[in-house]
This record gives sequence, C-alpha cells and structure tokens, in this order.
Amino acid sequence: MNSAHISAAFERAPVDAVSYFRAKGYAISNEWHDMLTVAHSKAFTVARVQRMDVLETIRKYTDQALTEGLTAKQFNAGLTPELQKHGWWGKAKNEQGDTIQLGSPYRLNTIYRTNMQTAYMAGRYRRLLARAKTHPYWQYIAIDDGQTRPEHRLLNGKVFRFDDPIWQTIFPPNGWGCRCRVRALTAAQVKARGITVENGESYVQQFDAEIVSRESGEVKTVPHARLKLPSGDVMSPDIGWAYSPGQSAFGTDMAVAQKLGKVEDIQLRAETIQALNNSQERAKAFELWARKSIERIER
Repeated sequence: MNSAHISAAFERAPVDAVSYFRAKGYAISNEWHDMLTVAHSKAFTVARVQRMDVLETIRKYTDQALTEGLTAKQFNAGLTPELQKHGWWGKAKNEQGDTIQLGSPYRLNTIYRTNMQTAYMAGRYRRLLARAKTHPYWQYIAIDDGQTRPEHRLLNGKVFRFDDPIWQTIFPPNGWGCRCRVRALTAAQVKARGITVENGESYVQQFDAEIVSRESGEVKTVPHARLKLPSGDVMSPDIGWAYSPGQSAFGTDMAVAQKLGKVEDIQLRAETIQALNNSQERAKAFELWARKSIERIER
C-alpha cells in the first residue's frame, strides 16, 4: 500500500484504525520475528528499539500519521530528526559486537506502511463485522496489476462467510505492502452474481516455518499457515502475517462490533479494545475457538 492509497483511505478520520492502534501496549524486541501475528494486536514494537523513549517517540509520530493522514514523506520528515537526537540512527554495534541497522529512511517507510496497513484493515474488519447480519458474505479483492503477488491473485474474487475460520489466516494485509481488501455482500448479491460461497475450513494448513536471523544466523521455528486450494494451488501469507489484525483486536461478536461503532470518543474506544484484549475470558474463548477450528481442519 503506497502513500497515495493510504491517503485516499484516510480522507475521513479513521476512528477504528486509531482506536486499534491506541489500544496497544508496548513491547521491546530485538528482531522483527520476536513478535509475530496476534501479539502485534496487543503491543506496539519496533525491532532493535531497546529504549522506551525511542519507542514512545516512534509511536507518537505513528499515531499522528494515523489521526492526521500524514504521507510517508511527512512521517519521515518529522520523525527522522527526533530519532537522530535520541541517537537511534544509522548503524551501530549490538552487545555481541555485530553491526546492526537502527533508524534509516527504509526502516521508517517499513514502520509507516506496516502500521498503516494493519490499523486500517483492523478498522475495516470492525465495520464489516458490524453489518455481518445483513452482509454475511465476504469477498477477497486483490488489486489486479503488475505489482500484485501471484499468490494473492489466487484469492481474488473468492467468497467465504464472515465467520469462516479461513479469515483468521487471510484477512488482509497478507504481507509487506499488501494492498488486498475485503468487501461484504448480501445473500441477494451473491445469488444475482452467481457466486459460489466456499467453505475454507479445509483449505488451511498449519505448519512450522523456519526463520534465519540475518544478524546472528540463528534458526528460529515459528507457527505459520498456508492455504491448499481446490485447484491444487497453494497460497501462503508472508511469515508473521497469517492472522487477522481486526479479529485479534475486536473479536468475532457482531454485537460488540456494533456497540463499539457507537462509541464516538477515540480514547474510550481504545480503552474498550484494550480491555477486550486483556480479558482472560475472551482469551479462553478465542483459544477454544482456535483449537476447534484446527481440529476440524485436521480431520
């Protein structure tokens, strides 16, 4: 998703996106794969940021980018001198004596794109879920141009019910720079267009993927997922992206999604989402749902 796409998406105040972002706590991480999937819905982190003052500064400007609809260029221009003041810029040595990259234009672009993508699509998820009673069918839409990844194009046009477990794996974004989205359809629209609603439960295959640290060479095993489609084609999100940011933050309850939409105060929404994230009962319910879904898939 480039700056133009993000700016167009934020022509009006992205209340849900900002609320999702503000609901996060903080987490310190050494490398990007130290925190994966649903953990990102609960905590804001930037790889190799070991100081809270630096992390808070990056978060402040990310929040500003969301609320004010800043472009990547504006985000970089404001944040770069602040990070340079903190000494978090350029290359440095870590405790092991290895050279690591701290702040750079490329890294700031990645931070910007990743947070804009996930926050916006989490907000989109909440809005789709709120009207799932009248629009229960969700269609995957991939931008069909030269930049579209072939694996993402495989899902273009496919329709599943909103509560199909497949969305926990493929609700966009599905990787770095993913521009895919989801649109909701009514039963009448599905019938009129002759669309086949697929059952994606059996498509999802859980497996362990290996990541090799660029700095230490350490091999780390992380949980991942791919889709085995009826055509025989295989689609797999980028490692760390096989999850739904919105579902992880907002849950799967239509009533909750609808009630959240009536809360106008952004901070109150954020606190509500944070309470949902921290709820032990919700965590248990989600764990039970996930376990049952995996059991059905493995049968």
